[in-house]
Amino acid sequence: MTIPSTLAPGNLRRVHHIALNVKDMQASRHFYCHILGLHELTGDEIPSTLIDLVAQGKVANFVTPDGTVLDLFWEPELTPPDPDPERSFTRAYHLAFDIDPQLFDRAVEVLKDNQIAIAHGPVSRPTGRGVYCYDPDGFMVEIRCDPV
Repeated sequence: MTIPSTLAPGNLRRVHHIALNVKDMQASRHFYCHILGLHELTGDEIPSTLIDLVAQGKVANFVTPDGTVLDLFWEPELTPPDPDPERSFTRAYHLAFDIDPQLFDRAVEVLKDNQIAIAHGPVSRPTGRGVYCYDPDGFMVEIRCDPV
């Protein structure tokens, strides 16, 4: 019997990018850029393989503070199997962003000020605090911080 080959720990270095399908590109760009404060790639920052799609409004690229790229792909006919965002409709559960504990309450305030639907929280756990909200397509996003 042969042992299946595996990748060694450390072979996978980091998350390269996360790609999300979105129904309303403008609403999603506003949420990730203006509400969450992610940097949208423009001009020479756009990967050469995506320049045409970005120019056509079919893709938008953001970068998180740790360098992970978030790609939004416009799918105007996108409809979740269940329109109730409380019911999970994909295998991905949520996207979590870490924030300095001293800025956590401000993040919650920003979500409320912008009338972003809050799914759960704020909650306090031994691992820290978190608040869960929905992006414009009903995908759950968590903003969390370590305990103080």
